[in-house]
Amino acid sequence: MTTTSLRNTTELYGANAAYIGELYERYLNNPASVDAEWRAFFAQYGDSANDAAKDFGGAPWVKNKTQVIGFEPKIAEKRNPKKPGRRKTDGKAASATPAQSASLDSIHAHMLIRAYRVRGHLLAQLDPLGLAVRESHPELDPARYGFTEKDYDREMFLGGWLGHEKLTLRQILEILKATYSSHLAIEFIHIQSLVRKEWLEQKLESTLSRPTLSKQEKTAILQKLVEAVGFEEFLHKKFPGTKRFSAEGGEALLPAMEAAVETAAALGVEEVVLGMPHRGRLNVLTAFMGKQYVAMLSEFQGNLATPDWINSSGDVKYHLGISTDKEFGGNRVHLSLTANPSHLEAVNPVVVGKVRAKQDQRSDANREKVMGLLLHGDAAFCGQGVVAETLALSDLAGYTTGGTVHIVVNNQVGFTTDPSGGHISPYPTDVAMMIQAPIFHVNGDDPEAVVHAARIASEFRQKFKKDVVLDIWCYRKHGHNEGDEPRWTQPQMYKVIDSKKNPRDIYAERLQAEGVLSVAEFEAMKATFYAMLENALEGSNSYKPEKADMLEGKWSGIRAVEEGEKPKISTGIPVTRLKELGAKIAAKPKEVVLHKGVERVLEARQQMIATGAGLDWAMGEQLAFATLLTEGHKVRLSGQDVIRGTFSHRHSGLWDQDTGEVYFPLNYLEKNQSAYEAVNSNLSEFAVLGYEYGYSQAEPNTLTLWEGQFGDFVNGAQTIIDQFISSAEVKWLRLCGLVMLLPHGYEGQGPEHSSGRIERFLQLCAEDNMIVANCTTPANYFHLLRRQILRDFRKPLILFTPKSLLRHKRAVSSLAEMDTGTGFRRVFPEAEKIGAANKVRKLLLCTGKIYYELVEAREAKKIMDIAIVRLEQLYPFPASALIAELKKYPNAEVQWVQEEPENMGAWHFLDRRIEGALQVAGVKAQRPSVAARKPAAATACGYMKIYQKEQKELVEKALS
Repeated sequence: MTTTSLRNTTELYGANAAYIGELYERYLNNPASVDAEWRAFFAQYGDSANDAAKDFGGAPWVKNKTQVIGFEPKIAEKRNPKKPGRRKTDGKAASATPAQSASLDSIHAHMLIRAYRVRGHLLAQLDPLGLAVRESHPELDPARYGFTEKDYDREMFLGGWLGHEKLTLRQILEILKATYSSHLAIEFIHIQSLVRKEWLEQKLESTLSRPTLSKQEKTAILQKLVEAVGFEEFLHKKFPGTKRFSAEGGEALLPAMEAAVETAAALGVEEVVLGMPHRGRLNVLTAFMGKQYVAMLSEFQGNLATPDWINSSGDVKYHLGISTDKEFGGNRVHLSLTANPSHLEAVNPVVVGKVRAKQDQRSDANREKVMGLLLHGDAAFCGQGVVAETLALSDLAGYTTGGTVHIVVNNQVGFTTDPSGGHISPYPTDVAMMIQAPIFHVNGDDPEAVVHAARIASEFRQKFKKDVVLDIWCYRKHGHNEGDEPRWTQPQMYKVIDSKKNPRDIYAERLQAEGVLSVAEFEAMKATFYAMLENALEGSNSYKPEKADMLEGKWSGIRAVEEGEKPKISTGIPVTRLKELGAKIAAKPKEVVLHKGVERVLEARQQMIATGAGLDWAMGEQLAFATLLTEGHKVRLSGQDVIRGTFSHRHSGLWDQDTGEVYFPLNYLEKNQSAYEAVNSNLSEFAVLGYEYGYSQAEPNTLTLWEGQFGDFVNGAQTIIDQFISSAEVKWLRLCGLVMLLPHGYEGQGPEHSSGRIERFLQLCAEDNMIVANCTTPANYFHLLRRQILRDFRKPLILFTPKSLLRHKRAVSSLAEMDTGTGFRRVFPEAEKIGAANKVRKLLLCTGKIYYELVEAREAKKIMDIAIVRLEQLYPFPASALIAELKKYPNAEVQWVQEEPENMGAWHFLDRRIEGALQVAGVKAQRPSVAARKPAAATACGYMKIYQKEQKELVEKALS
């Protein structure tokens, strides 16, 4: 049996007390049998082995003596419900010498300290409404450890615990209650790192969980409360009933944010990316971010938040973001508040992705200069799964940002749901324990405690590069919004709220009592702020925004494009250059022991480059990446299994069979190239796609790609697609060039491995908001990837990628198709030799994999009067290119062919668009028909025989 470190004992109470007794007895028999720290502790006492055995064994009338020292309630309390077994009613140890009694007092004092560190938060006075009942806890009762009132003024040896060698029990309790059970409490024992735990202990115990603040600092806190409360009161008076999701009841958030960022700035942070829900956002925008009050009040008048010349549908006030520079304690910090939808917590991964991109831009490998600050609501933090998904990314090498500071505005209600309906523990923050984040709980009516916790939280993040949570217990003065009646569902809570003073007035009275400021000075602070608001209101009607910040900073040089614009760009590369780069990609690294199968992949690639023909999908992609990397553009590819590829096709990383290390050929092309980063993600779609969206939004010059393991799984991230990717540009003037790779195609693998849901993406398409494509050749894929980053504007690219075509003998390209002068083809004309165009009786239009099945079946049947044209880009709809092809076949019937059921796929989106193209082309056909699977509820069948039958019938119908 090995001994345990004194400071690292899992528990110093309960059953482990018997273990301590056993350690002590072993020490007396042989001091070398225990650890040095325990030796030093036990050396204070000079008991004999016999006396110690009696003492630790408990009273002679207890049969199971191992349970007495631990005061196991079910046993010890049966013997003597008032006193644990080791003591008599006079508080003296049974048959104990004074030295033995002192040693046990010391041990039990340590157990009590440990108990407060673990459970002290359960007695903390956190609720400003006084409704959350904080009952006593048996592990925090000194009597549990055998102490009586007579023991309170006796000194006990602590050996440096609580910063003292000796203290009386009364002093110990005063320190413990002030530190762990006051207006500020902490949960941190779940942290496995001893260094981090001891650092937190020292920070709290050395200050008794109270800050030392100057008069100036206290006045600054009050000023923030004056601004927060005053603005809400002003809006409530001037715009009664207007929905604004006020911060009232949780105004301590503002000084908390100031303290967190000021501390971080003093420790080296130069930029902070923020995300938050709608509650309190208007106050954060103005009082913290520095948005002009006149601009905010102008929006309350119904005026636009953007200049007239910008094409934007806009969004409600409490969803908008802003960027600004602000000084904190003499340190200038760039702040950016990320725009977000009403989908609570969806912005979390977007923020951390932006933080990572900005760290990369600054070469901030130590994660010291850019920090994320996320605000949450209590009900959402414990209820939304994306919270856990985002937290799970926090320490993963490909996603870490060196820790995020989380602030939970704990309203103690979620719309109309009480906390008991939202979480089973006393707190909504338990999910953060999964990443061993310390969790501070603090009473929102005590702004000094809030500031103290925020400072420690920020310092913890900077020191340890880990997430940290600050849970501010407050309340919501109004209902879910200002038009909602909360008293229908929370009558008791609102009886207290209706009679309660706001945090500003409570703190002002406290400062007046301390002599920090007078009543007159407080009234002057309020009056000055109200006068400023009145002036801002007066000017708000005539206020007009002069600019938008959508194309500033890293986005300078990128432009917005008009709807319908068809910019052209050269994406081809000289064949000699492609051969040079391809040879490096395909070379076998001498220092890496490769798997035999991977060696064969590289040999095949060498042959492709040598002949300039037969390039498969993966080689087309590798060449696109390589050319961009050597042109100065970073490439970041993320998703499940992306390094090898779900279908074992990519192999962009080569695993050494002896060491397990991964070698990336794309990072060894030439000097001064940009970095290739491929990251196998955890099993998340929502958070990882949101992360990569955030990355691409902050870094427009990196080709950022997210690949779904199968396209079918993308709907796990539908919120990111609907609320951000497809609509952020028109709502919030926020562009991105993210590429989504979605493996798609019907091959008999069932309803969850067949469809990336083309129809859903096309339904979201309007105003040229994104690109939807389904390429059929490696060369066209090569050009499309290059076009994505070489254009002088950015649009998201939704690309449906192949599975079986990855190794299809026809789905190959030559280097000549990537040469200078070539480019991406939105529409592929008929590629085979058929009869005269005017003799063609039927023109098949399709996209993706079905093309090759149609061609092979046509060849088998020796059909010469059916032409096949491929749409490689589905949106923006390639009308002019398609019209040119339609004109070639003036007498042909036109049919759209798709593998998907008729109610899915591209058909319903393309139907009228093809009809319009036919009318412009002036050909005989006026309406297209469709060949598709019959309408279905599931995307595909689950049986191979049924799939084969359906596929055969589909192809035969198209070629009939």
